[in-house]
Amino acid sequence: MSQSLHRRDLIRLATAAAAAAQLPRWGWSATFRQRELFPLGVASGAPAPDGFVLWTRLLAGPVPGAALAAAPGEAPASPGADAGPTASRDALPDMLTVRWEVAEDEAFQRIVRQGQAQALAVLGHAVHVEVAGLAPGRWYFYRFMHGDAVTRTARTRTAPAPGEMPRKTRLAFASCQRWEHGHYAAYRHLVQEDVDLVLFLGDYIYEYALPHRPPDPPFVRTHALPVATTLQDYRDRYVLYRSDDALQAAHRACPWLVTWDDHEVQNDYAGRDGMGAPADFLARRNAGYQAFYENMPLRASVLRRGLAGLGTLDAVRIHDRHAWGRLMDFHVLDTRQYRDRQACRVPGGAAEGSVSPRRCGELRAPSRSMLGADQERWLAEGLAQDAAGGVRWSVIAQQTLFSQRNTAQPPAERYSTDTWDGYPASRQRVLDAVRAAGPRNTIFLGGDIHQNYVCRVLADFADPRSPVVASEFCGTSVTSLSRVPPERAAEIVRRQPHILLARPEQRGYGVAEVTPERWTTTLRVVDDVARPDSGIATQARFIVDDGVPGPRPA
Repeated sequence: MSQSLHRRDLIRLATAAAAAAQLPRWGWSATFRQRELFPLGVASGAPAPDGFVLWTRLLAGPVPGAALAAAPGEAPASPGADAGPTASRDALPDMLTVRWEVAEDEAFQRIVRQGQAQALAVLGHAVHVEVAGLAPGRWYFYRFMHGDAVTRTARTRTAPAPGEMPRKTRLAFASCQRWEHGHYAAYRHLVQEDVDLVLFLGDYIYEYALPHRPPDPPFVRTHALPVATTLQDYRDRYVLYRSDDALQAAHRACPWLVTWDDHEVQNDYAGRDGMGAPADFLARRNAGYQAFYENMPLRASVLRRGLAGLGTLDAVRIHDRHAWGRLMDFHVLDTRQYRDRQACRVPGGAAEGSVSPRRCGELRAPSRSMLGADQERWLAEGLAQDAAGGVRWSVIAQQTLFSQRNTAQPPAERYSTDTWDGYPASRQRVLDAVRAAGPRNTIFLGGDIHQNYVCRVLADFADPRSPVVASEFCGTSVTSLSRVPPERAAEIVRRQPHILLARPEQRGYGVAEVTPERWTTTLRVVDDVARPDSGIATQARFIVDDGVPGPRPA
């Protein structure tokens, strides 16, 4: 091994040790024995008042396609050079029995639930355990075991009891974590935020292979994986991403609510439309959906036709509703699986990116939908239930920017075809549902655009004088780059008064502190995404007061 690689390894070990020293015990990295069979760590999700889902995935052998990351101040290894282990992994049996435990204490002296689960080859040896019968509104610790291999201890929690009004809840929201674009320093800091849950809003993985020519700016990390098109390709991509210590620590810290966007399958796909031959794309989509289920802490109820239906069309329904007492209801949407093809997109070809309504009459066609008719009705019904049940904050957790953003110089108009601007009639139906149902407070959370946006959501974006009916926080990416110049984003804010903030230049996550009286969003951004030990700062903070739609600077 070269001196350069020795130096990289030493720096990586030193920075990891320094970061670990700041974490609670359950945030530490795994031992060698734990990594031998449980190298991907653990996760929890879908918290309910009486339980949650626990997840792990067994693996034998090296992480596929992993390359050495660059040490701070060095260029990463080029694809194909020192690209890390690419040998095939050891074969596991078709079925392995895994033990699991849930306890009230970190030492597992007060175990309240335990059992066994099967890790099956047909699911990539992923394990999903649905735990029930627990007390509402409290923290628990959990772990998995097989033989003498034991996972790191992790913590999770149940949701508050139905009807309860928690005095305070802290949640984080994050999205877009392309491996090559940076280290997950954001997650090292998120672990210290002491949040009750994380909402992940899409682009957990990216399907790309590395280009033959080095990009500008250069990649921070590299890998040797091909473009993901098959089930094994997608499985390998999740293995690569989940091998990251900081991401594993964030999953050990609290439960996650998750949804997908496009890169879990293919960039900018829309419903059943993607690049290439239709049959090939649908097979690819099915594979991506199965891999997402396998690698996320999801309930079996998301499988519309059970395990036997995985890999078939419409097998996974990801949109769901989660109650957090009477303080919040989370309406987690799927803006990919059921949407119409982007306006003025040629079937089998790439999306246009952005269009002028004058040159693309299809853009404003009333029949076009971002969610599909069934999901639109489902959301409207949920908002009405929130209003009737006295829910304080209705949280619409979805993938992208909801508010209108005209990127042309007025009076000209130009809109993205892939965000809600590409489906204005569908957006208006959602806004009409908000007004008709009358939930007490509506918050839109989003990601996808790799920028922080804070917006007042108008009842009708075609009429800038229409009332504000909701608040929006669309978060920046964990690592994925934005190529939008800050000056251009600032000009958009100056021209469009409903947009209060647009910042494309920094990576990070959002934290919301929610009480019955107030919603406070803090936008957290890392100093340098190229450093695993990067510091962090607060970019901005906004408040939404109960009963007063629209954010205001704190």
